[in-house]
Amino acid sequence: MLRAALARWLILLALAASALGAAQTTPKVVISTSDGAERTAVRVELSLTPGQRTFGLMYREHLDEDAGMLFIFPAVDQLKFWMKHTEIPLDMIFADPSGVVVGIVANATPYSEKPVGPDAPALYVLEVNGGFCARHGVRAGDRMTFVGFEPHTTQ
Repeated sequence: MLRAALARWLILLALAASALGAAQTTPKVVISTSDGAERTAVRVELSLTPGQRTFGLMYREHLDEDAGMLFIFPAVDQLKFWMKHTEIPLDMIFADPSGVVVGIVANATPYSEKPVGPDAPALYVLEVNGGFCARHGVRAGDRMTFVGFEPHTTQ
């Protein structure tokens, strides 16, 4: 009887662990055209705090083609980024609070300390490998959709 109860408990524990694993979704950003057709999707690391936003993708030697880092800011601003200590060329995709792409910096130069960004207010910046936007046809007016997370920060 004790053995049967223990077996049932272990089965329930395994089912609960499996359900928790299935419920966890890898954060993604889906980029679609202005008419809603999906262009591409990217797995993202989230950069939510001032420290995370400052460090970004510095010192990385590699970034998978379907990966990136999403910088989430607490308020809309005219954002500028630099590439100090960043070893790989990046495309930077700037989006407004509704996720609409307001500008792109293509193939930002590694190690550059020159601040770059569009002359438009943004709340989000998605960094991906250099040339990503050209390969996938990403352009201003496209829309980012956030999957598996809420894109908010108070820091």
